[in-house]
Amino acid sequence: MTTKEIRNGFLDFFAGKGHQVVPSAPIVVKNDPTLMFTNAGMNQFKDIFLGEAAVKYPRVADTQRCLRVSGKHNDLEEVGIDTYHHTMFEMLGNWSFGDYFKEDAIAWSWELLTKVYGINENQIYVTVFQGDEKEGLPKDQEAYDFWKKWIAEDRILLGNKKDNFWEMGDTGPCGPCSEIHVDCRPDEERAAVDGKTLVNADHPQVIEIWNNVFMQFNRLKDGSLQTLPAQHVDTGMGLERLVRILQGKSSNYDTDVFQPLISFISKESDIPYHQGESVAKTDIAMRVMSDHIRAIAFAIADGQLPSNVKAGYVIRRILRRAVRYAYSFLEFKDPFINKLVPILAEQFDGVFPELKAQQDFVQKVILEEEISFLRTLAAGIQRFEKYSSTDQVVEGNFAFELYDTFGFPIDLTDLMARENGMTVDMEGFSKALEAQKARSRAATVVDTSDWINVNPGDSNEFVGYDLSDAPAQILKYRKISSKGKEQYQLVLDRTPFYAESGGQVGDTGVLVAEDGQVIRITDTKKENALFIHFTDELPSSSNLEGVFSAVVDADRRTYIKSNHSATHLLQAALRQVLGTHVQQKGSLVNADTLRFDFSHFAKVTDEELAQVEAIVNKKIRENIFLKEERNVPIQDAVKRGVTALFGEKYGEFVRIITFDEAYSKELCGGLHVQATGEIGSFKIVSESAVAAGVRRIEAITGLGAEQYFIDQTHLLNQIKALLKNPKDLSRSIESLLEENTLLKKEIEKSVFERVANLKDELAAKAQNINGINFIAQRIDFAHPDAVKNLAFSLKEMVENLFLVLASEEAGKPGLTVIISDNLVNTRGLNAGNIVRELAKNIQGGGGGQPFYATAGGKDSSGLDKALLQAKELISKA
Repeated sequence: MTTKEIRNGFLDFFAGKGHQVVPSAPIVVKNDPTLMFTNAGMNQFKDIFLGEAAVKYPRVADTQRCLRVSGKHNDLEEVGIDTYHHTMFEMLGNWSFGDYFKEDAIAWSWELLTKVYGINENQIYVTVFQGDEKEGLPKDQEAYDFWKKWIAEDRILLGNKKDNFWEMGDTGPCGPCSEIHVDCRPDEERAAVDGKTLVNADHPQVIEIWNNVFMQFNRLKDGSLQTLPAQHVDTGMGLERLVRILQGKSSNYDTDVFQPLISFISKESDIPYHQGESVAKTDIAMRVMSDHIRAIAFAIADGQLPSNVKAGYVIRRILRRAVRYAYSFLEFKDPFINKLVPILAEQFDGVFPELKAQQDFVQKVILEEEISFLRTLAAGIQRFEKYSSTDQVVEGNFAFELYDTFGFPIDLTDLMARENGMTVDMEGFSKALEAQKARSRAATVVDTSDWINVNPGDSNEFVGYDLSDAPAQILKYRKISSKGKEQYQLVLDRTPFYAESGGQVGDTGVLVAEDGQVIRITDTKKENALFIHFTDELPSSSNLEGVFSAVVDADRRTYIKSNHSATHLLQAALRQVLGTHVQQKGSLVNADTLRFDFSHFAKVTDEELAQVEAIVNKKIRENIFLKEERNVPIQDAVKRGVTALFGEKYGEFVRIITFDEAYSKELCGGLHVQATGEIGSFKIVSESAVAAGVRRIEAITGLGAEQYFIDQTHLLNQIKALLKNPKDLSRSIESLLEENTLLKKEIEKSVFERVANLKDELAAKAQNINGINFIAQRIDFAHPDAVKNLAFSLKEMVENLFLVLASEEAGKPGLTVIISDNLVNTRGLNAGNIVRELAKNIQGGGGGQPFYATAGGKDSSGLDKALLQAKELISKA
């Protein structure tokens, strides 16, 4: 069977059991602060498990693209080394939300694996939870007894809490689980060694294939467990592992999931790939590349661009790991990873069409990232080649700098060190790495207490499209603390407050109690399906259960709506001027400004920006009335050609925002003006690059644009006054610039004349110390080229020279060290090391070559100390 047939077989089987087959959620998670990426099939149903959303279909099945490279589920370092871990993988899953439970889930698992897929039942082992006395959790006897109906009892193994009790996180839904393992070893090996001894022992051929989780409990903050009001089933089966078993392979990478990619890499590198459990570096490199391109491509297609922060940094790390393997072991010195995108897009066409639809964009983003990193990689190698060590040990901090700044894996640094007869301080590297991880964890830790229920009910209705104030009751609240600050989160039964989403910031406002107490709402966010209201204080105990007036900051919302509607007009104008390839890649809409990121591979010219601005302002003057349609079936919206956002998970029913059917028609959940004339005016204030293939426009509207024009007019009048109100302002400024250029040249000429005179004076001051002609001098000019010119002139004039020049420019001190080549070779002197030591006197740092190096600093008062220290160093040499 092919992968496509195996995937369809799973979905068809569960559709036949009454399950609704739903599409995969994006791989990039939104509206859930606990996750960056979808790492399990259940993520998109989390709000149902938490009781925060109604059950639409009691039985569901799907194939979900998942990514496990961060947090608790982190498989990155195993990927490519072994044969069955991956970054991006497909998780086949079936769910029951308060419908069937253990008996049916177990029976159908057995039926699908043995009857539909034909897996030999003598190769299957199952595990059930053995219980935990410490937590008072009993053995999962129910699951054990149900399995006895289908499989020999000696193949039912008891597992501990680590392996057989599944938890969403430190708190939340949890329950016992039953794993299914398949022994893929040859018959003779299975006869020789009992497979049950290899289950959960990391044997590469005895692998977990499916996990049936039985959600029965809710873990509270204090660690105790509550029984859930409804019992759920959550299962997940790795498609790649299933394909491997059904295609009779000993490695996931030998299946038709990965072979099209690996075959292409092998052909292009002219290096053969060895199937099976090969540990050859070239085979590992091909596995890494074929795995990583899947994670990278789908993350970008779902809206997550590589960057230096959060989820973007994770994607950049994965991409750089792939490039490093290609560069180091397959000799790909030019960008190559991007060439895998068309193969991948073709593989998933019809399964996850998002990639095919954005194939060119994704490939170009990866290409630009590769070009940038290959440049960085070369710079890192150059940095290593300049590194010197007296004890032939590469310092741990330097190895970490290569890892953190230049993206070097530690094994590459170790390899380069050994080639130069050196070793790496691995302990020091590990300490630096752990310190970075600790800083990262500390920056993101949020301590959250359990929810405290106030009023009964589970309605969490948003009424903000029609109202800016509404009566509301508090359903529940909890305390959170982050970075020493404590706040509270409130959930209301109905709310006019818009929760941050789609780039639009959350509303602020007040809750007013019946006795007049005012509680300030500082922000509103969405967590799964809940509208969360942030406040620095709780209502008094006498008001907590009462009715409040929930009132939104009206002026602030007005400004936000203007900026949001302007982004719709802007996107339509960009598509009109630049082309229909323009797609939104991110946005930020607040009360002061709007920011719009979009796909485009060239700088937007001033003429194009002027065109875009003119179109948007024309649409504002036309005062186009808003057409809002709610609860439109998603299929109908797509047929009508409505602009949608890649990476967004839309439900079965959507909201359409239209400003002129022929101009702007988008799927959107945000707030908007009733007519474009309310926006007032629109002004672009900047255009820049954000990432490869992504540009950013920042703009202002309404009062912000009005103030901008007032400020610009004031500035222009100031400039005119300073220049005595010339008739031709541009010509007057040009004349000043020309005059300034001429004066700079005169000053430069004067400085170099002084250098010519000074070199003889300094040469005469040379002191012979231990056979070294030592010169240390503070000079009163700091033109960098002039200082360098002086240093090299003296090097030519004076033999056995050791020169230190101290200078200062605009309060910033500088040091220059130059050493004759023969002293470098015979005395072991190194200008780079010396200037770093001297720079400590001026609170700075620097470096360079063994014969020439420079440093800068903050404290000019230390220049004389640096000169004295230089003399001490030479005296001891």
